[in-house]
Amino acid sequence: MPTDGTNADEGRVDVPATGTSRHEWRPRHPEIFSRAETLRQTGPYDSAVPSAISAWSPRFPAALITDLDEASRALLEFDRYALDRLGAGNPALGPMSAILLRTESASSSQIEQLTASARQLALAEIDEGDRANAGVVVANVRAMEAALALSEHLDLDSILAMHRALLARQPGLEGEAGRLRTELVWIGGRDNAGPRGADFIASQPGLIRPALDDLVAFIDRVDLPVLAQLAVAHAQFETIHPFVDGNGRTGRALAQAMLRNKRLATHTTVPISAGLLIDTPRYFDALGAYREGDAGPILRSFADAARFAAVSGRGLVEALAGVLDESRAKLAGVRSVSRAWDVVPHLIAQPVVNTRHLRESLGLTEMTALRAVETLTERGVLVERTGRARNRVWQHPGVLDALDGYAAEIRRSTRHR
Repeated sequence: MPTDGTNADEGRVDVPATGTSRHEWRPRHPEIFSRAETLRQTGPYDSAVPSAISAWSPRFPAALITDLDEASRALLEFDRYALDRLGAGNPALGPMSAILLRTESASSSQIEQLTASARQLALAEIDEGDRANAGVVVANVRAMEAALALSEHLDLDSILAMHRALLARQPGLEGEAGRLRTELVWIGGRDNAGPRGADFIASQPGLIRPALDDLVAFIDRVDLPVLAQLAVAHAQFETIHPFVDGNGRTGRALAQAMLRNKRLATHTTVPISAGLLIDTPRYFDALGAYREGDAGPILRSFADAARFAAVSGRGLVEALAGVLDESRAKLAGVRSVSRAWDVVPHLIAQPVVNTRHLRESLGLTEMTALRAVETLTERGVLVERTGRARNRVWQHPGVLDALDGYAAEIRRSTRHR
Protein backbone atom coordinates (compact mmCIF):
# COMPACT_ATOMS: atom_id res chain seq x y z
CA MET A 1 0.00 0.00 0.00
CA PRO A 2 1.22 3.57 -0.59
CA THR A 3 2.56 5.56 2.28
CA ASP A 4 2.13 9.27 2.86
CA GLY A 5 5.18 11.04 4.29
CA THR A 6 3.10 14.05 5.27
CA ASN A 7 1.23 11.87 7.75
CA ALA A 8 4.21 9.98 9.11
CA ASP A 9 4.95 12.16 12.13
CA GLU A 10 1.48 12.23 13.62
CA GLY A 11 0.48 8.77 12.42
CA ARG A 12 -2.86 9.95 11.08
CA VAL A 13 -4.73 7.79 8.60
CA ASP A 14 -7.54 9.69 6.93
CA VAL A 15 -10.84 7.90 6.59
CA PRO A 16 -14.24 9.35 5.62
CA ALA A 17 -15.58 10.93 8.79
CA THR A 18 -18.97 9.95 10.12
CA GLY A 19 -21.54 12.60 9.25
CA THR A 20 -24.56 13.72 11.22
CA SER A 21 -28.17 14.55 10.51
CA ARG A 22 -30.41 16.68 12.71
CA HIS A 23 -33.74 15.43 14.00
CA GLU A 24 -36.27 16.36 16.65
CA TRP A 25 -36.95 14.24 19.71
CA ARG A 26 -39.94 14.20 21.97
CA PRO A 27 -40.29 11.50 24.67
CA ARG A 28 -42.88 8.98 23.57
CA HIS A 29 -44.24 8.51 27.08
CA PRO A 30 -43.54 11.75 28.97
CA GLU A 31 -45.84 10.70 31.79
CA ILE A 32 -43.28 8.19 33.08
CA PHE A 33 -40.47 10.78 33.32
CA SER A 34 -39.99 13.85 35.45
CA ARG A 35 -40.91 17.21 33.97
CA ALA A 36 -37.26 18.27 34.06
CA GLU A 37 -36.15 15.13 32.22
CA THR A 38 -38.89 15.52 29.65
CA LEU A 39 -37.86 19.13 28.99
CA ARG A 40 -34.19 18.13 28.65
CA GLN A 41 -35.09 15.47 26.13
CA THR A 42 -37.38 17.58 23.97
CA GLY A 43 -35.65 19.24 21.07
CA PRO A 44 -33.04 18.69 18.35
CA TYR A 45 -30.38 16.00 18.31
CA ASP A 46 -27.75 14.87 15.79
CA SER A 47 -27.55 11.19 14.83
CA ALA A 48 -24.71 9.52 12.94
CA VAL A 49 -24.61 9.13 9.18
CA PRO A 50 -22.00 6.43 8.35
CA SER A 51 -19.84 7.38 5.39
CA ALA A 52 -19.22 4.90 2.59
CA ILE A 53 -15.87 3.09 2.91
CA SER A 54 -16.08 0.44 0.19
CA ALA A 55 -13.91 2.53 -2.15
CA TRP A 56 -11.66 3.98 0.59
CA SER A 57 -8.12 4.59 -0.67
CA PRO A 58 -5.93 4.88 2.44
CA ARG A 59 -2.44 6.29 2.81
CA PHE A 60 -0.57 4.62 5.65
CA PRO A 61 2.49 6.03 7.42
CA ALA A 62 5.48 3.76 6.81
CA ALA A 63 5.87 3.05 10.54
CA LEU A 64 2.26 1.93 10.76
CA ILE A 65 2.65 -0.41 7.79
CA THR A 66 5.60 -2.02 9.59
CA ASP A 67 3.56 -2.26 12.80
CA LEU A 68 0.67 -3.96 11.02
CA ASP A 69 2.97 -6.37 9.21
CA GLU A 70 4.69 -7.40 12.45
CA ALA A 71 1.36 -7.92 14.21
CA SER A 72 0.03 -9.99 11.31
CA ARG A 73 3.13 -12.19 11.38
CA ALA A 74 2.63 -12.69 15.12
CA LEU A 75 -0.90 -13.99 14.47
CA LEU A 76 0.28 -16.34 11.73
CA GLU A 77 3.06 -17.67 13.95
CA PHE A 78 0.64 -18.24 16.83
CA ASP A 79 -1.72 -20.14 14.56
CA ARG A 80 1.14 -22.35 13.33
CA TYR A 81 2.39 -22.82 16.89
CA ALA A 82 -0.97 -24.17 18.04
CA LEU A 83 -0.95 -26.61 15.14
CA ASP A 84 2.67 -27.67 15.69
CA ARG A 85 2.27 -28.03 19.46
CA LEU A 86 -0.66 -30.39 19.10
CA GLY A 87 -0.31 -31.81 15.61
CA ALA A 88 -2.92 -31.93 12.85
CA GLY A 89 -4.02 -35.42 13.84
CA ASN A 90 -4.21 -34.68 17.55
CA PRO A 91 -7.80 -34.97 18.78
CA ALA A 92 -7.14 -32.08 21.17
CA LEU A 93 -6.57 -29.52 18.40
CA GLY A 94 -10.30 -29.03 17.92
CA PRO A 95 -11.00 -28.83 21.65
CA MET A 96 -8.05 -26.45 22.11
CA SER A 97 -9.54 -24.22 19.44
CA ALA A 98 -12.89 -24.44 21.21
CA ILE A 99 -11.47 -23.38 24.56
CA LEU A 100 -9.66 -20.45 22.96
CA LEU A 101 -12.99 -19.60 21.36
CA ARG A 102 -14.60 -19.57 24.81
CA THR A 103 -11.75 -17.48 26.19
CA GLU A 104 -12.13 -15.01 23.32
CA SER A 105 -15.87 -14.86 23.94
CA ALA A 106 -15.37 -14.21 27.64
CA SER A 107 -12.88 -11.43 26.87
CA SER A 108 -15.25 -9.93 24.32
CA SER A 109 -18.02 -10.00 26.91
CA GLN A 110 -15.83 -8.36 29.55
CA ILE A 111 -15.51 -5.34 27.26
CA GLU A 112 -19.28 -5.15 27.78
CA GLN A 113 -18.81 -5.64 31.56
CA LEU A 114 -20.02 -9.24 31.51
CA THR A 115 -17.81 -11.48 33.62
CA ALA A 116 -17.89 -15.14 34.59
CA SER A 117 -15.28 -17.57 35.87
CA ALA A 118 -14.08 -20.51 33.81
CA ARG A 119 -16.07 -22.89 36.02
CA GLN A 120 -19.26 -20.83 35.72
CA LEU A 121 -18.91 -20.82 31.95
CA ALA A 122 -18.32 -24.56 31.82
CA LEU A 123 -21.31 -25.18 34.09
CA ALA A 124 -23.49 -23.00 31.88
CA GLU A 125 -22.43 -25.06 28.87
CA ILE A 126 -24.00 -28.17 30.43
CA ASP A 127 -27.02 -26.27 31.84
CA GLU A 128 -25.83 -26.64 35.42
CA GLY A 129 -24.96 -23.01 36.16
CA ASP A 130 -26.99 -20.36 37.93
CA ARG A 131 -25.14 -17.22 36.84
CA ALA A 132 -27.04 -15.14 34.26
CA ASN A 133 -23.82 -13.59 32.96
CA ALA A 134 -22.38 -17.02 32.28
CA GLY A 135 -25.33 -17.79 30.03
CA VAL A 136 -24.78 -14.57 28.11
CA VAL A 137 -21.09 -15.37 27.64
CA VAL A 138 -22.02 -18.86 26.43
CA ALA A 139 -24.26 -17.14 23.88
CA ASN A 140 -21.14 -15.23 22.88
CA VAL A 141 -19.46 -18.57 22.23
CA ARG A 142 -22.36 -19.51 19.98
CA ALA A 143 -21.95 -16.25 18.05
CA MET A 144 -18.23 -16.92 17.63
CA GLU A 145 -18.98 -20.46 16.42
CA ALA A 146 -21.50 -19.07 13.94
CA ALA A 147 -18.96 -16.50 12.81
CA LEU A 148 -16.32 -19.11 12.07
CA ALA A 149 -18.81 -21.45 10.40
CA LEU A 150 -19.85 -18.64 8.08
CA SER A 151 -16.40 -17.19 7.50
CA GLU A 152 -15.97 -18.49 3.94
CA HIS A 153 -18.54 -16.01 2.66
CA LEU A 154 -19.22 -12.91 4.74
CA ASP A 155 -22.40 -11.05 3.85
CA LEU A 156 -25.42 -9.53 5.56
CA ASP A 157 -26.99 -12.94 6.16
CA SER A 158 -23.80 -14.06 7.91
CA ILE A 159 -23.84 -11.03 10.20
CA LEU A 160 -27.49 -11.61 11.05
CA ALA A 161 -26.73 -15.27 11.84
CA MET A 162 -23.95 -14.24 14.22
CA HIS A 163 -26.28 -11.85 16.00
CA ARG A 164 -29.04 -14.45 16.12
CA ALA A 165 -26.70 -16.88 17.86
CA LEU A 166 -25.61 -14.16 20.27
CA LEU A 167 -29.03 -12.97 21.47
CA ALA A 168 -31.02 -16.18 21.16
CA ARG A 169 -30.21 -17.06 24.80
CA GLN A 170 -30.25 -13.55 26.25
CA PRO A 171 -33.42 -13.13 28.36
CA GLY A 172 -35.73 -10.41 27.11
CA LEU A 173 -33.95 -9.95 23.79
CA GLU A 174 -34.75 -13.22 22.04
CA GLY A 175 -37.20 -11.40 19.75
CA GLU A 176 -34.45 -9.08 18.53
CA ALA A 177 -32.02 -11.88 17.69
CA GLY A 178 -30.89 -11.66 14.08
CA ARG A 179 -33.01 -8.58 13.33
CA LEU A 180 -31.84 -5.14 12.27
CA ARG A 181 -33.13 -2.51 14.63
CA THR A 182 -36.15 -0.40 13.74
CA GLU A 183 -35.63 2.19 16.46
CA LEU A 184 -33.04 4.76 17.46
CA VAL A 185 -30.27 3.69 19.85
CA TRP A 186 -27.62 5.69 21.67
CA ILE A 187 -24.65 5.17 23.97
CA GLY A 188 -24.16 7.02 27.22
CA GLY A 189 -26.13 9.97 28.49
CA ARG A 190 -27.88 10.31 31.81
CA ASP A 191 -31.51 10.32 30.70
CA ASN A 192 -33.62 7.37 29.63
CA ALA A 193 -36.19 9.63 28.04
CA GLY A 194 -34.14 10.35 24.94
CA PRO A 195 -30.79 10.65 23.17
CA ARG A 196 -29.97 14.32 23.82
CA GLY A 197 -26.62 14.53 25.60
CA ALA A 198 -25.60 10.94 24.75
CA ASP A 199 -21.98 10.14 23.92
CA PHE A 200 -22.93 8.62 20.59
CA ILE A 201 -26.26 8.52 18.76
CA ALA A 202 -26.38 5.83 16.10
CA SER A 203 -27.84 6.29 12.65
CA GLN A 204 -31.52 6.34 11.81
CA PRO A 205 -32.86 2.83 11.06
CA GLY A 206 -33.35 3.55 7.37
CA LEU A 207 -29.60 4.03 6.89
CA ILE A 208 -28.59 0.66 8.34
CA ARG A 209 -29.05 -1.71 5.41
CA PRO A 210 -27.25 0.41 2.78
CA ALA A 211 -24.41 1.04 5.26
CA LEU A 212 -24.06 -2.70 5.89
CA ASP A 213 -24.10 -3.41 2.15
CA ASP A 214 -21.23 -0.96 1.78
CA LEU A 215 -19.39 -2.61 4.70
CA VAL A 216 -19.75 -6.06 3.13
CA ALA A 217 -18.30 -4.69 -0.11
CA PHE A 218 -15.37 -3.31 1.89
CA ILE A 219 -14.82 -6.69 3.60
CA ASP A 220 -14.74 -8.39 0.18
CA ARG A 221 -11.73 -6.34 -0.91
CA VAL A 222 -8.38 -8.10 -1.29
CA ASP A 223 -6.11 -5.07 -1.81
CA LEU A 224 -5.67 -3.96 1.82
CA PRO A 225 -3.43 -5.10 4.69
CA VAL A 226 -5.64 -7.66 6.42
CA LEU A 227 -5.26 -6.34 9.96
CA ALA A 228 -6.00 -2.78 8.78
CA GLN A 229 -9.05 -4.02 6.91
CA LEU A 230 -10.23 -5.91 9.99
CA ALA A 231 -9.81 -2.90 12.31
CA VAL A 232 -11.62 -0.50 9.98
CA ALA A 233 -14.43 -2.96 9.29
CA HIS A 234 -14.87 -3.39 13.04
CA ALA A 235 -14.95 0.36 13.68
CA GLN A 236 -17.40 0.88 10.83
CA PHE A 237 -19.66 -1.87 12.13
CA GLU A 238 -19.70 -0.28 15.59
CA THR A 239 -20.50 3.08 13.99
CA ILE A 240 -23.43 1.62 12.05
CA HIS A 241 -24.62 -0.03 15.28
CA PRO A 242 -27.23 -2.08 13.42
CA PHE A 243 -28.84 -3.87 16.37
CA VAL A 244 -30.79 -2.92 19.48
CA ASP A 245 -28.24 -4.78 21.60
CA GLY A 246 -25.15 -6.96 21.13
CA ASN A 247 -23.39 -4.71 18.61
CA GLY A 248 -20.00 -4.82 20.31
CA ARG A 249 -19.98 -8.57 20.74
CA THR A 250 -21.27 -9.19 17.22
CA GLY A 251 -18.62 -6.84 15.88
CA ARG A 252 -15.86 -8.79 17.62
CA ALA A 253 -17.36 -12.06 16.35
CA LEU A 254 -17.19 -10.55 12.86
CA ALA A 255 -13.52 -9.78 13.50
CA GLN A 256 -12.91 -13.48 14.23
CA ALA A 257 -14.70 -14.44 11.02
CA MET A 258 -12.51 -12.03 9.06
CA LEU A 259 -9.35 -13.49 10.61
CA ARG A 260 -10.46 -16.89 9.33
CA ASN A 261 -11.71 -15.56 5.99
CA LYS A 262 -8.46 -13.68 5.30
CA ARG A 263 -6.36 -16.69 6.42
CA LEU A 264 -4.59 -14.99 9.34
CA ALA A 265 -5.90 -17.76 11.61
CA THR A 266 -6.89 -21.05 9.98
CA HIS A 267 -6.29 -23.67 12.69
CA THR A 268 -7.38 -22.08 15.93
CA THR A 269 -9.06 -19.03 17.45
CA VAL A 270 -7.00 -15.94 18.19
CA PRO A 271 -8.00 -14.27 21.50
CA ILE A 272 -7.81 -10.78 20.03
CA SER A 273 -10.54 -9.33 22.28
CA ALA A 274 -8.26 -10.08 25.24
CA GLY A 275 -5.80 -7.65 23.67
CA LEU A 276 -8.47 -5.00 23.32
CA LEU A 277 -9.64 -5.65 26.87
CA ILE A 278 -6.36 -4.63 28.50
CA ASP A 279 -6.99 -0.97 27.63
CA THR A 280 -10.71 -0.42 27.04
CA PRO A 281 -10.53 3.41 27.35
CA ARG A 282 -8.02 3.44 24.51
CA TYR A 283 -10.30 1.15 22.48
CA PHE A 284 -13.33 3.40 22.90
CA ASP A 285 -11.25 6.53 22.25
CA ALA A 286 -10.01 4.91 19.04
CA LEU A 287 -13.59 4.31 17.92
CA GLY A 288 -14.29 8.00 18.57
CA ALA A 289 -11.25 9.07 16.54
CA TYR A 290 -12.36 6.83 13.69
CA ARG A 291 -15.75 8.55 13.57
CA GLU A 292 -13.95 11.90 13.45
CA GLY A 293 -11.97 10.84 10.39
CA ASP A 294 -8.76 9.29 11.75
CA ALA A 295 -8.35 5.51 11.50
CA GLY A 296 -4.82 5.58 12.92
CA PRO A 297 -5.74 4.93 16.58
CA ILE A 298 -8.00 1.94 15.83
CA LEU A 299 -5.36 0.45 13.52
CA ARG A 300 -2.73 0.71 16.25
CA SER A 301 -5.13 -0.67 18.86
CA PHE A 302 -5.75 -3.76 16.75
CA ALA A 303 -2.05 -4.20 15.99
CA ASP A 304 -1.25 -4.11 19.71
CA ALA A 305 -4.18 -6.40 20.49
CA ALA A 306 -2.96 -8.89 17.89
CA ARG A 307 0.51 -9.02 19.42
CA PHE A 308 -0.90 -9.44 22.93
CA ALA A 309 -3.24 -12.17 21.67
CA ALA A 310 -0.37 -14.04 20.03
CA VAL A 311 1.86 -13.95 23.12
CA SER A 312 -0.80 -14.66 25.72
CA GLY A 313 -2.55 -17.21 23.52
CA ARG A 314 0.70 -19.10 23.12
CA GLY A 315 1.05 -19.26 26.89
CA LEU A 316 -2.50 -20.56 27.25
CA VAL A 317 -2.00 -23.20 24.56
CA GLU A 318 1.17 -24.37 26.30
CA ALA A 319 -0.53 -24.50 29.70
CA LEU A 320 -3.52 -26.45 28.40
CA ALA A 321 -1.36 -28.82 26.37
CA GLY A 322 0.70 -29.46 29.50
CA VAL A 323 -2.46 -30.26 31.44
CA LEU A 324 -3.48 -32.67 28.70
CA ASP A 325 -0.10 -34.43 28.88
CA GLU A 326 -0.33 -34.72 32.67
CA SER A 327 -3.84 -36.16 32.47
CA ARG A 328 -2.75 -38.81 30.01
CA ALA A 329 0.19 -39.69 32.23
CA LYS A 330 -2.21 -40.31 35.11
CA LEU A 331 -4.02 -42.87 32.97
CA ALA A 332 -0.90 -45.01 32.54
CA GLY A 333 -1.89 -48.65 32.86
CA VAL A 334 -5.55 -48.07 31.98
CA ARG A 335 -6.60 -50.30 29.09
CA SER A 336 -6.40 -48.57 25.70
CA VAL A 337 -10.03 -49.52 24.96
CA SER A 338 -11.28 -47.59 28.00
CA ARG A 339 -13.41 -44.63 26.96
CA ALA A 340 -11.65 -42.57 29.63
CA TRP A 341 -8.96 -41.96 27.00
CA ASP A 342 -11.59 -40.43 24.69
CA VAL A 343 -12.90 -38.17 27.44
CA VAL A 344 -9.50 -36.65 28.30
CA PRO A 345 -9.01 -34.41 25.19
CA HIS A 346 -12.67 -33.43 25.41
CA LEU A 347 -12.02 -32.03 28.89
CA ILE A 348 -9.79 -29.35 27.39
CA ALA A 349 -12.85 -27.91 25.65
CA GLN A 350 -15.33 -28.73 28.42
CA PRO A 351 -13.62 -28.96 31.83
CA VAL A 352 -16.88 -29.54 33.73
CA VAL A 353 -19.00 -32.52 32.67
CA ASN A 354 -21.89 -34.73 33.69
CA THR A 355 -22.87 -38.06 32.20
CA ARG A 356 -25.64 -36.52 30.13
CA HIS A 357 -23.15 -34.23 28.44
CA LEU A 358 -20.78 -37.12 27.70
CA ARG A 359 -23.62 -39.17 26.25
CA GLU A 360 -24.66 -36.34 23.94
CA SER A 361 -21.22 -35.12 22.91
CA LEU A 362 -19.29 -38.39 22.67
CA GLY A 363 -22.09 -40.85 21.97
CA LEU A 364 -21.50 -42.86 25.15
CA THR A 365 -24.10 -44.91 26.96
CA GLU A 366 -24.98 -43.91 30.51
CA MET A 367 -23.03 -46.84 31.94
CA THR A 368 -19.98 -46.25 29.72
CA ALA A 369 -19.94 -42.55 30.60
CA LEU A 370 -20.19 -43.37 34.30
CA ARG A 371 -17.35 -45.87 34.11
CA ALA A 372 -15.18 -43.34 32.25
CA VAL A 373 -15.63 -40.58 34.83
CA GLU A 374 -15.12 -43.03 37.68
CA THR A 375 -11.81 -44.10 36.15
CA LEU A 376 -10.78 -40.48 35.66
CA THR A 377 -11.76 -39.66 39.24
CA GLU A 378 -9.84 -42.62 40.66
CA ARG A 379 -6.76 -41.54 38.71
CA GLY A 380 -6.99 -37.94 39.95
CA VAL A 381 -7.88 -36.39 36.61
CA LEU A 382 -11.41 -35.38 37.59
CA VAL A 383 -12.94 -34.23 40.89
CA GLU A 384 -16.61 -34.77 41.70
CA ARG A 385 -17.90 -31.37 42.87
CA THR A 386 -21.50 -31.91 44.02
CA GLY A 387 -21.21 -34.59 46.69
CA ARG A 388 -24.55 -35.97 45.53
CA ALA A 389 -25.46 -39.56 44.79
CA ARG A 390 -27.37 -38.54 41.66
CA ASN A 391 -27.03 -35.75 39.07
CA ARG A 392 -23.33 -35.52 39.76
CA VAL A 393 -20.92 -33.11 38.08
CA TRP A 394 -17.17 -33.63 37.62
CA GLN A 395 -14.54 -30.99 36.91
CA HIS A 396 -10.93 -30.89 35.76
CA PRO A 397 -9.10 -28.55 38.20
CA GLY A 398 -6.02 -28.25 36.00
CA VAL A 399 -7.90 -26.90 32.99
CA LEU A 400 -9.93 -24.51 35.14
CA ASP A 401 -6.76 -23.24 36.84
CA ALA A 402 -5.11 -22.62 33.48
CA LEU A 403 -8.09 -20.65 32.22
CA ASP A 404 -8.46 -18.62 35.39
CA GLY A 405 -4.73 -17.96 35.31
CA TYR A 406 -5.07 -16.60 31.81
CA ALA A 407 -7.93 -14.33 32.91
CA ALA A 408 -5.80 -13.13 35.83
CA GLU A 409 -2.98 -12.31 33.40
CA ILE A 410 -5.35 -10.13 31.39
CA ARG A 411 -6.53 -8.37 34.57
CA ARG A 412 -2.92 -7.75 35.62
CA SER A 413 -2.15 -6.30 32.20
CA THR A 414 -5.18 -4.04 32.55
CA ARG A 415 -4.02 -2.73 35.93
CA HIS A 416 -0.51 -2.04 34.67
CA ARG A 417 -1.72 0.17 31.85
